[in-house]
Amino acid sequence: MINTPFPAFFLIIVAGAAIALQSPLNAALGRHIGSSLGAATISFGVGFALLLAITLASGDGGRLLDAAHAPRLLLTGGLLGAFLVWATLASVSVLGVLTMSSVLILGQIVAALAIDHMGLFGLVAREVSLTRLMAAGLVAAGVVLSRY
Repeated sequence: MINTPFPAFFLIIVAGAAIALQSPLNAALGRHIGSSLGAATISFGVGFALLLAITLASGDGGRLLDAAHAPRLLLTGGLLGAFLVWATLASVSVLGVLTMSSVLILGQIVAALAIDHMGLFGLVAREVSLTRLMAAGLVAAGVVLSRY
């Protein structure tokens, strides 16, 4: 488990780069097979197979059964992830990787402000300060600059 900021920052930087790579790869797969939904399905299938293998190899396979007792809302993350994969691969060819990534980050920041403010899902509530709003505004400005 990650307990300090530096490894967490590094992990998220790598994950951000993976999103930037994943979108054009999935879009190319979609063009190749003639279906953006099919490409998203294949992407999720490959990811599922890898995660299942790692989960089983780590000895956590039995934990998967505990999901049957989880509140249904907690199982919607997969739906959101599937939508993310499809939306990025459907948009990257029109927007380009930089603009698509910038708009994606802006959406994340706007949602994050609301989630933090309300303290959803057991998180500590954090105020929507002027500084945080300015950070969101700078990202919005970056969206404009990335496109025009």
